[in-house]
Amino acid sequence: MFPKGCGQTMMLWLTVCISVVLLDTSACVGAARSPQTQASPPPQAMSVGQAVVLGIVEGLTEYLPVSSTGHLLLAERLMGIGAQPAAIPEGKQRAKDASDAYTICIQAGAIVAVLGLYARRVRQMGAGLLGRDPHGARLVLNIVAGFLPAAVIGLLCNRLIKEYLFGPWPVVVALLFGGVAILAIDHWRNRRGGPGQPGKKLEQLAWSSALLIGVAQCLAMWPGTSRSLATIAGGLLVGLSLPAAVEFSFLLGVVTLGAATAYDALKHGKLMLQTFDPLALAVGLVFAFLAAVVSVKWMVNYLNRHGLAIFGYYRVALALLVTPLILGGYL
Repeated sequence: MFPKGCGQTMMLWLTVCISVVLLDTSACVGAARSPQTQASPPPQAMSVGQAVVLGIVEGLTEYLPVSSTGHLLLAERLMGIGAQPAAIPEGKQRAKDASDAYTICIQAGAIVAVLGLYARRVRQMGAGLLGRDPHGARLVLNIVAGFLPAAVIGLLCNRLIKEYLFGPWPVVVALLFGGVAILAIDHWRNRRGGPGQPGKKLEQLAWSSALLIGVAQCLAMWPGTSRSLATIAGGLLVGLSLPAAVEFSFLLGVVTLGAATAYDALKHGKLMLQTFDPLALAVGLVFAFLAAVVSVKWMVNYLNRHGLAIFGYYRVALALLVTPLILGGYL
């Protein structure tokens, strides 16, 4: 779907071009609205620029082991999104539910990006479901096994997680400890031969090992931990090569993120659309898609040569940077 020669420069130019179009469209739509269409309560203010920022943050961080949820929560706090409960009669909790649903629903853009970049694997899985490809059938079984732990725990603990863990301090703690974990894993791998060391191919993954990766994925329900970090680390610990662990993490993410997006869209979609302008959702989806294409292509090439350490240092540095902002009342 995406040619190999499609580089970052073209994607960045495309992003700029779409930004101009969307900004112009937003202005036209705002000018054309009549008083009747601005019924009470009006949508909460989210500018096109803010939607662009959230879309780019989501797309760039969703598949990197740095935590997209943590970055989105921090970005929302910095921009004041979800912090104006007066726009919603029922108050602060509904504002928070709407903003949380927005950040989850724009994941769909990143999901579509991976489906395109890994179209060959997706077709193989489809053939497996039809009984035409045994490797594809085995991969489907492994994806299901990896998804089940998160599905069960997510349904049981979703409200508690959002109530107690969706805040700046839990995110900072997870960023810091996740960064240390990455550095420890990278050190362990370097002692065993570095980024290019051999391991199992994706076709050799057993369903029991996929289930263990799924259990590791549950750690990412703590915002700031990173689903990609948990699943890549889980893949390495069960013996997958780094490229195979990354690919399985991406494919498992399509199912896990897709289920989370569908769940929140059904549960809070109406509230989200009542709170934010639908244009903001469209902009977030488009930019999440574009940024995810750049992010995934870069990450795969980088990890094959250098390993995980850079992400560990980044997480630790971000945690140390954010801490004084929280203490100072800026977040």
